[in-house]
Amino acid sequence: QVQLVESGGGLVQAGGSLRLSCAASGLIFSNYAMGWFRQAPGKERECVAVISWTGGSTYYTDSVKGRFTISRNNAKNTVYLQMNSLKPEDTAVYYCAAQSARYISTGLRAAANYDNWGQGTQVTVSS
Repeated sequence: QVQLVESGGGLVQAGGSLRLSCAASGLIFSNYAMGWFRQAPGKERECVAVISWTGGSTYYTDSVKGRFTISRNNAKNTVYLQMNSLKPEDTAVYYCAAQSARYISTGLRAAANYDNWGQGTQVTVSS
C-alpha cells in the first residue's frame, strides 16, 4: 500500500527556514503529482504547493509565493518543501499527498481529490 512519511517540522522563529521532506513508498512515484497541504487549528486544510510528476510544473498558493519552494527527487521517491521567511501565520500541521496524475490541474489544489496522505508534521513559527 502507499505510504507517505513527512519529516522536518519543528519550532522556528519568524523569519527562519525549515525544509520538509516526504518519503513515498508503495507506488510508482514518478507517476504521481505531489502536493503539500496545511491545516491550522479551526481551519480547513489548504493547498500550499503542488508539483507535477516530472517536476516541470508547480503551483503555489498566493500566501507562500516567493517564500516556499516545492521540489522532488524521483530517484529517491521524495518530495520537499523548502520554507523560507516563515511567518507566524504559517503555523500548521503540514501534510504531503499523492495523486496519480501527469499534469497539474486546478483539481489538484483540492484536498478531496487526493487519495493518499501522510500523517502530517507540525510546523510552529514563533513571533
